[in-house]
Amino acid sequence: MSIPGHVLIGGGSGFIGSALRHVLKSKGYDITVISRMPGPRRVTWFDICNSGLPSGVTVVVNLAGQNVLDPTQRWTPGFKQNVWNSRINTNLTLAQAINKAEVKPKVFAKISGVGIYKPDQELIYDETSSVGPSFDFLSKLAVEWEKAGELSPDLGVRSVTIRSGVVLGRHGGMIKQLLLPFFFCLGGPIGSGKQPMPWIHIKDLCNMFVFAIENDEVSGVLNGVAPQVVTNEDFTHAMSKALQRPAVFRVPEAVLNFLFSAERAKIMTSGQKVSPKRVQKFGFTYEYPNINDAVQSVTRLLHNKKEPF
Repeated sequence: MSIPGHVLIGGGSGFIGSALRHVLKSKGYDITVISRMPGPRRVTWFDICNSGLPSGVTVVVNLAGQNVLDPTQRWTPGFKQNVWNSRINTNLTLAQAINKAEVKPKVFAKISGVGIYKPDQELIYDETSSVGPSFDFLSKLAVEWEKAGELSPDLGVRSVTIRSGVVLGRHGGMIKQLLLPFFFCLGGPIGSGKQPMPWIHIKDLCNMFVFAIENDEVSGVLNGVAPQVVTNEDFTHAMSKALQRPAVFRVPEAVLNFLFSAERAKIMTSGQKVSPKRVQKFGFTYEYPNINDAVQSVTRLLHNKKEPF
């Protein structure tokens, strides 16, 4: 495809979306964000439903999704429905808009999660691993999330799904929530700390999306994780080392179950070993393949505030 192009981004103002916009702009792409409110270089989801894709769009990316671990939200049926709708409905809306478009985009790239794989401390999942039937709300969410974004091969649109692990970046996600507790020596492992923690630096995740957009041979599922398999305890040690603070306050699983509900706390108390086998086979290069380097980069006190990493 010709580069740069015109990229339409669902969830383009969020934690990952803001970083991806920064990377795409630096490469000369034209960007339109799907937002709740209209504005310059913005359209609303209502606009997409009623008028279809904006003219000239060559790439559609969907990153939309309510933060499952939002600490300000209780795990109520209403919040769970918001989590569901923000993923399934947005993928479905974009897939339908692509189906109806007279001039199709060349690529539809969307995010998913490694929660589609059943937690296991021994098995290593790659992109060819069987997903199997859903086993809880979050796995069912991931399965339906991906299904909603499926396109017919007859459309001629290259479709890519990136199953992301825990995204490490200073402006959101886990790091934003844990930075102060760790800085004030209140950090520590979660539960046993032995649970696998598939992870990726936000810059590598953004670069992976760009890599998928720009390489015609890339399609299907990619595991959006770093190649280094670590546990929550390994991550805790990396945080302690980067901030030069002790991290001895272990967080009991029962406390997280109480604060977040057991169903949601599973994201933190259990995990999967996930390999980016196809990502590496395609030749993608990581800037942060090592957890210590990744954590160091997102916790340093002196940083370029113009960069969202």
